[in-house]
Amino acid sequence: MSDSSTNVRGPVAPWDVAVTPKMIRNVSIVCFVAWVASVYDFTLFGTLLPLIAEDFGWSTAQSTTINTIAQAGVFLVSLAVGPIIDKLGRRNALVILMIGGGIASGVTGLAGGAVAFVIIRSVTGLSLSEEVVNAVYLSEIYKDVKNKGFFFSVVQAGYPIGALVAATMSALLLPVIGWRWSFVVAGTAAVAVALWATRLPESPTFAAIKEAKRRQADGDLDGAKALVDQHGLELGEKSKGGLKEVFSKGLRRHTIFLSLAWFFNWIGIQVFSVLGTTVLVGAKGVSFENALVILIGANAVGFVGYLFHGWLGDRIGRRSTVIFGWFAGAASSLCMLLIPGSTWFVIAMYGLTLFFLTGPYSALLYYMGESFPAHIRGTGANVAHVMAPVGAIAGSGVLSLVLYSGFSMTAAAICSGTLGLLFSALCMLGTKKVESEGKDSSDLVNEGVTAQ
Repeated sequence: MSDSSTNVRGPVAPWDVAVTPKMIRNVSIVCFVAWVASVYDFTLFGTLLPLIAEDFGWSTAQSTTINTIAQAGVFLVSLAVGPIIDKLGRRNALVILMIGGGIASGVTGLAGGAVAFVIIRSVTGLSLSEEVVNAVYLSEIYKDVKNKGFFFSVVQAGYPIGALVAATMSALLLPVIGWRWSFVVAGTAAVAVALWATRLPESPTFAAIKEAKRRQADGDLDGAKALVDQHGLELGEKSKGGLKEVFSKGLRRHTIFLSLAWFFNWIGIQVFSVLGTTVLVGAKGVSFENALVILIGANAVGFVGYLFHGWLGDRIGRRSTVIFGWFAGAASSLCMLLIPGSTWFVIAMYGLTLFFLTGPYSALLYYMGESFPAHIRGTGANVAHVMAPVGAIAGSGVLSLVLYSGFSMTAAAICSGTLGLLFSALCMLGTKKVESEGKDSSDLVNEGVTAQ
């Protein structure tokens, strides 16, 4: 009789776990819902800012100034995200960011003044950075998926869905629970997603990087090289990762221009998306109630924009898709602000602006994951991503400065939002081309990254 124990397999090493359709589906769903919850809170503050300002007796310029200072805090908190992703893992980073951001969102309703708002909203930089985790995590989970850009666009489309949820929930809940309890609802949702994310597996790519580094440290260079070759990694014997590699000769120009693109585009995001109700009320003369309706309709169009740009990126390249989209967004926003029209015209042009402003992020985030080596993927993507709150600071700052100078909201929105969109498209022209976009592997820097 044969020994039945010979047929029993031991536990599979985490770097050898097969990426099955079930794993892809589960990770995609959780990442999508996490991004929806993150955006829900982030855009909720901008959506309700006119009411919060009214409650505290702030002028429009004062409210945008407070938001500007809060974004400085978001920037400082976001600096920690890259090392969290590359040191603690993709799944663990998702859990940590959602818990931290959820708690901050929930206690926003307790704020009693400007200082409290600035401190509390700074911590929401954790949940805002959740999309960096998505870019890194899913670029590794989708490594062998066909039409990976389109699948990622479905997840990244959580941005307009989150903004849509924020606008819709505001319209439904404000008369019942007020703006303070609205943030409690958003925070509860984020913490619930974090608990759900604890059930996800770690990325086999991250597990392989961690194990390869352990083998290198133990002197097992052959074992490390075998693991590097098995997973197609780029990990040198002396590779330390971190900012030094992100700004190395082969990646410096790409990192700088990608960071500038995020900076300028988030000026546009801050003006046309986060402060959309403020701009619509001030520039187009619509009521706050109608601005909420326009925001809901425009973000529904924005959802389609994510899917379109994800699909287009698989065909013409993700970098080219982003450049095209942001140039078109600048033109759309200019038409919306300068051409007189009915409410329906405003809805159409504002929807088109969000279509080309936020939609390209479905291509951009995946492009970022492809453009950096796996062992510094989190740090590289986060270096660019932390420029988002800096751009938001600049967006609110320029908007406030122009308003304080006595110019109209129309002029202020053009000087900040429209020009930000235009400059972001120009900066993308300076980023590197990834020849393998849409294929199974990335065109990554080879300098000093092959195990010896």
